[in-house]
Amino acid sequence: MSSMLQDSQLAHEEAVVWLEDMEHLDYVRQALDKSTRRRGKPRYERDGRMIGYVNLLPDAGRDPDSGLFERRTFFLLPHDRPNDPAGPYEVGAPGEAVDPRTIAPGRVGQKTPRSQRGGTAKAVAS
Repeated sequence: MSSMLQDSQLAHEEAVVWLEDMEHLDYVRQALDKSTRRRGKPRYERDGRMIGYVNLLPDAGRDPDSGLFERRTFFLLPHDRPNDPAGPYEVGAPGEAVDPRTIAPGRVGQKTPRSQRGGTAKAVAS
């Protein structure tokens, strides 16, 4: 699925569930994944780790093509800034990266100076 989500794709979200404290993270990646269930921790089949996921409303429908539910997941890959501060995203962020503080049910997360530049960029600019 595209990393550029729109609020209309998230209309059936009920709650965001965080598996880690997101306050110390500059960004998380977000994506829509297919799941057999509306609620509970979905399967995670990427490198890195899942940071959170969204539970859907009880009346959320299935995708007509796959018969699965589309649920948003939040994750970090091994080379992302929180895992590798001096890595490729020491400054900057991947396209699907958003500030976790801006994530809410039914709303796409937003890019912020913190998510895009990170703590290193702020320290250099000071």
